[in-house]
Amino acid sequence: MSKRLMGQGKNQYQIIRAALNEQIESRALQPGSKLPSERLLSERFGTTRITLRESLSSMEADGLVYREDRRGWFVSPERVIYDPTVSSNFHTIATEQGRVPETRLIHADRVPATARVQKLLKIPPLSPVYRLQRLRSVDGRTVLYVENYINPAYFPNLLEHDLARSLSDVYQEHYQRQYGRVSFSLYPVGLNAEASSHLKVTSGSSGLLIERTNYDRSGVLIDCDFEYWRQDAVVIKAETDIN
Repeated sequence: MSKRLMGQGKNQYQIIRAALNEQIESRALQPGSKLPSERLLSERFGTTRITLRESLSSMEADGLVYREDRRGWFVSPERVIYDPTVSSNFHTIATEQGRVPETRLIHADRVPATARVQKLLKIPPLSPVYRLQRLRSVDGRTVLYVENYINPAYFPNLLEHDLARSLSDVYQEHYQRQYGRVSFSLYPVGLNAEASSHLKVTSGSSGLLIERTNYDRSGVLIDCDFEYWRQDAVVIKAETDIN
């Protein structure tokens, strides 16, 4: 490729970004709205779909737009502000930010603990645990896939309850247990096949994994969870006092 053509491609890449950014900042393109198809955008900018996709992928990395498999490109809504150190549940966090949360239970069963879960919950190998697979949305957009692993010794017959609700509410209402201390780790990850399928992204897409272990107010280790977030849907923010 000649230096002239390379320069034109780079310039076109910047033109596309600038034009779409201006439309987003002016709210001509509203948060959550669908962009025109790649074919139509390529025609409007007089460029190739390769150059267009490079521009859109760059904007996606900056959290300005996002893509859903087989649906196309969308303008990213405002990110959810999430403080993992606070005991508030997902629904409370989203509602307090003026958002509309929703949780859908995908599956709930009793399974032998994996080595990873066994280590986190400090239980013997192959101990039975409850596994919940849940999908969470904000303002109608799916942003979070969660796997909860719960020690059944403290929650007999848990699977009989409405598990699309907040677990903290179920724990308190039916078992008189409340969350106390929490320990968590954050990892940037490529989303695995299970998470990416539910979040409607390509397997291996960038995501954020929050791994948590939860204790009740008596200091008993009761459950752990793996939260797989779309990387463009959340910002982690925490405050602490420094002595």
